[in-house]
Amino acid sequence: MKKNKYDKEVYRSLTLITQFGINMLVPIFLCTFVGIFLDKKLGTSYLVVILFFVGALAGARNIYMFAKNIYDKPKKSKDD
Repeated sequence: MKKNKYDKEVYRSLTLITQFGINMLVPIFLCTFVGIFLDKKLGTSYLVVILFFVGALAGARNIYMFAKNIYDKPKKSKDD
């Protein structure tokens, strides 16, 4: 039984790490591609840089909120 519980914890940890990466990368890619599109449409060359940093800030906020939600949840124990 202990091995099964250990396996669940390992998979849960891998899932959390993957979610951290996705929560950071998706806003960066979306904002960067929108910046590239707008730069081509408007003939500018600086919007991609600005929107990249906006995406990075949004990703950092996502990770902060995700981590906060993880640590704010009370841990359930079968011993209680």
